[in-house]
Amino acid sequence: MGAGGRDFHVFNMLYRDNPEYLVVAFTAAQIPGIEWKRYPPSLAGPRYPHGIPILPESKLEDIVVEESVDEVVLAYSDLTYDELGWKVRRVIAAGASFRIPGAMETMLRSYKPVIAVTAVKTGAGKSSVSRLIAVEAAKMGLRPVVVRHPMAYGDLESRRLICVRTRSDLGTVALTLEEREELEPYLDIGVPVVTGIETGLVLRRAEELGDIIVWDGGNNDTPFIRPDYWIVVVDATRPELIGKSFPGDVNIRRADLAIVTKASTAGQQKTISTLNSLRRINPSINIAIADMIVEVDEPERIKERKVVVVEDAPTVTHGGSSHGAGYIAAIRHGGVVVDPRPYAVGEVARVYEKYSHIGPVVPTIGYTRKQLEDLAETLKRIPAEVVIVASPASIEEVIKLDKPIVRVKFHASIVEGPKPREIIEASLKRYSG
Repeated sequence: MGAGGRDFHVFNMLYRDNPEYLVVAFTAAQIPGIEWKRYPPSLAGPRYPHGIPILPESKLEDIVVEESVDEVVLAYSDLTYDELGWKVRRVIAAGASFRIPGAMETMLRSYKPVIAVTAVKTGAGKSSVSRLIAVEAAKMGLRPVVVRHPMAYGDLESRRLICVRTRSDLGTVALTLEEREELEPYLDIGVPVVTGIETGLVLRRAEELGDIIVWDGGNNDTPFIRPDYWIVVVDATRPELIGKSFPGDVNIRRADLAIVTKASTAGQQKTISTLNSLRRINPSINIAIADMIVEVDEPERIKERKVVVVEDAPTVTHGGSSHGAGYIAAIRHGGVVVDPRPYAVGEVARVYEKYSHIGPVVPTIGYTRKQLEDLAETLKRIPAEVVIVASPASIEEVIKLDKPIVRVKFHASIVEGPKPREIIEASLKRYSG
């Protein structure tokens, strides 16, 4: 059971060459458009000459019965414990056993120092923290390289290994909008980023490129590479999620440092609640407090104008947030936010139906061509004067927009607790020690 990331990694590590197991299917959830494909033979290995089907998770019980499945393996993240319990019940009721491979069992070892950045929940600010660490490492004279949790959204064979060092590298693979959101920001800071389905190949390439590896995690997953220093990023605006998400709760218990982000936005009461919850779960964890600095390139174009806000999709879909930095910027600079939901068409409308918590913002769904077309049409229909784009990707290079853009960027700044240099020095000390 997966979502186009950990599932393939777990298969590659534990099952691909294991003659004691026969994998009959992957199931897909969370990510639109990845089901009804096949994990190709070139990735599945010689034991699977026809590849392995990728089926909707809704077919789980049918697969267990029809294929006489003995064991179902869970290999994805961003689940509440209620959701996790429901999946366990479904599997056992269908007649199979249920297994979750441990974090350490599915980690590769590197001969370079590794700092892992994970989270309690999607949208906490992992990538902002990862960039903060990478920039500081470069200032220290190191050659940082980022390894990004895999995003197996398009053609799987072309996603065996992706290395992005320049903007021209973005054109070597037909990247989805979501992939561009994760990869493009590293170009702005001059740090190479490597990702892909074959984590072993990805790690070897990263070791060739850098002196220190920063693992930029996906969702709230645990790292695929064993870290010398483990960070968990915690969103202070959502303290109610602490201890209630899987495997975000694992990250809290394993981490060396919790970086509590969005503290100013959350306010004192929520921040204190966040700190108390963290210490209750992991009394020995070190804690840093950080703000997310929101920057607007042309704020004067927002004031008193009708605006439509575009946010990165994972934060406001399975991440559970109602909005992101774009909406905050719109309100802060006096924009009149137009509710996009009545104008949504096709796949965008279906996202609003599935994730009813989403506020008056447009998620950047772009896993498929149809989704991109519906995203463009939705934005075209909205009676706004300006599009506020808080997506890290250059969406104007992917879809045609008929309105001017105001771009919003955000970065993390630690205001209390261990600073980036101290984090890196601690990692290097453990590595050499």
